[in-house]
Amino acid sequence: MADSMYKVITLVGTSTNSWEDAARLAVETAGKNLRDLRVAEVVKLDMKVDGGKVVAFRARVTISFKYEGQN
Repeated sequence: MADSMYKVITLVGTSTNSWEDAARLAVETAGKNLRDLRVAEVVKLDMKVDGGKVVAFRARVTISFKYEGQN
């Protein structure tokens, strides 16, 4: 196995339905622009509240992907 390096970024996904949908959205959206996604980790969950009611679920997700720097 060759040596490799990975970059880690943090994204926030939002959903009006659930934290799971919010996390999924973050990963699937990142997958449209980044190659070789490796690991996603939910690091924080919170909710947006308006008028005393939950209006959105938010999931902070770190995602790692293979880093291909220029030689």
